[in-house]
Amino acid sequence: MNVLPIEKQTQISSPLVEGNSIRAIARMVGVEHKTVMRVLLRVGENCADLLDSKMQDLPCKIMQADEIWTYVGKHERFVTGKDNPVEVGDQYVFVAMDSETKLIPCFRVGKRNAENTWFFVQDLQERLAGRVQLTTDGFRPYLNAVDDAFGIDVDYAMLIKTYPDSSTQDRRYSPGEFVNALPMPVAGNPKPSLISTSHIERQNLTMRMQLRRFTRLTNAFSKKLSHLKAACALHFAHYNFCRIHQTLRVTPAMAAGIADHIFSIEEISNLIRGSARMAA
Repeated sequence: MNVLPIEKQTQISSPLVEGNSIRAIARMVGVEHKTVMRVLLRVGENCADLLDSKMQDLPCKIMQADEIWTYVGKHERFVTGKDNPVEVGDQYVFVAMDSETKLIPCFRVGKRNAENTWFFVQDLQERLAGRVQLTTDGFRPYLNAVDDAFGIDVDYAMLIKTYPDSSTQDRRYSPGEFVNALPMPVAGNPKPSLISTSHIERQNLTMRMQLRRFTRLTNAFSKKLSHLKAACALHFAHYNFCRIHQTLRVTPAMAAGIADHIFSIEEISNLIRGSARMAA
């Protein structure tokens, strides 16, 4: 069996976090696209383990949460009875961000339903060290999920955004014109000036730019749910530990005090120890 050199694995991992597609990386590095996907799965698994171990007892104070849409295999309207309804069709990435350090403490990939919302909020609560102010959009399952996870130990508010009635407009790709954003305190005593989802929505743009499979109107969508989860784990590990944030001058992990240096791509993916015997 051929063993893919660690240097080659690094050459594959680096462009993955810069928005390059699977087949483009295969052409640049000189390997088969299936090799790129195997490296992605292994590195994504290592990154998920890294995030799970490092994101504990976080000193975050101001949290924002949102969901970003994508799909696996096909759009939801094309899903048939022969497809697995859990793994095929529309998928959402639930993401939480600390407004001060820009740290992403947790994420969850799955359907936009009450179950995934509950597990996402539970995961977020378990990673925080103290009381936080939390802002989400108007997705109603957040109400029960936040109450079950935090109880009264949270300052929670929703930001309800309104748009024109789409039924009165011609169908188009772009969203309707923004009308208004109504802050709605739900629990505790959230500060009105901190009720916002601007930072997490900007993170959504970063994902669109840095994850090729999130680019709209292309054929670079995810073909399997496992690859989508691996790509997200790699992206968030690189974002938290490797990428210097423009407004912070350090990485989010350093700003949050859970890292003392800028990680390399080899460190976050644990390539040397975890993937040294990757088959080519």
